[in-house]
Amino acid sequence: MNHTIDRNQIEQLVRSAIRGSSSSSVNGHSHAAVSDPPGWVNGQPNLRVSISARHVHLTDEHVEILFGAGSVLEPEKDLYQDGFYAAKQTVMIVGPRRRMLPNVRVLGPTRNFSQVELAFTDSISLGIDAPVRHSGKIDGTPGCVLVGPAGTVQLDQGVIRAARHVHMNFADAEHYGVSNGDMMQLKITSHDCSVVFEDVLVRADEAAKLEVHIDTDEGNACNLDAASEVELKTDGCGCKS
Repeated sequence: MNHTIDRNQIEQLVRSAIRGSSSSSVNGHSHAAVSDPPGWVNGQPNLRVSISARHVHLTDEHVEILFGAGSVLEPEKDLYQDGFYAAKQTVMIVGPRRRMLPNVRVLGPTRNFSQVELAFTDSISLGIDAPVRHSGKIDGTPGCVLVGPAGTVQLDQGVIRAARHVHMNFADAEHYGVSNGDMMQLKITSHDCSVVFEDVLVRADEAAKLEVHIDTDEGNACNLDAASEVELKTDGCGCKS
């Protein structure tokens, strides 16, 4: 059995499981005003756009099946959102016709259901027709096999291409004039690759930091690493409110 796929191994070498590209708008400054809410600088929210590479969320039960009885996720690197982390553990994803993606990072903490998040090119490599869904909306999605050092898990559903979204707190939402569940636009200015992404879902809560998540394909399309400006917009985005 061939456990390697050249394109994906190359991508694995050059991308971490979750790689944040810290990009702020032209209004960003290095010193916060005294009255600024947390995460703001000089009266403006500090926008971050991060590339979310392929990853897996697991239940407690599946952690034990894949990594052994009594196993728990071991944090390796904190993510930008407080309380979330990339775990030391990785799994292999197996799709139809035994196509595989090795060393896919598990993110913590555990969830009530297991979910696999891929980019479009990942799903093509696996031979899985993964739909674009918001996290948690997995009804009717395809499944896969997860392989760990201690066992395997057959997922009947849960493989998605994660829809782009923006985490923000309520102060950020008030600044932009949006509410949880609204849609926004993300404009990324990059030499020869400027892009406007539509349908960026607002996920607002009390403690979130302002951060947009896009996948690896989207990050490559706009050359995010070389972006000179990132901007969230509401004009013409069809918000609910």
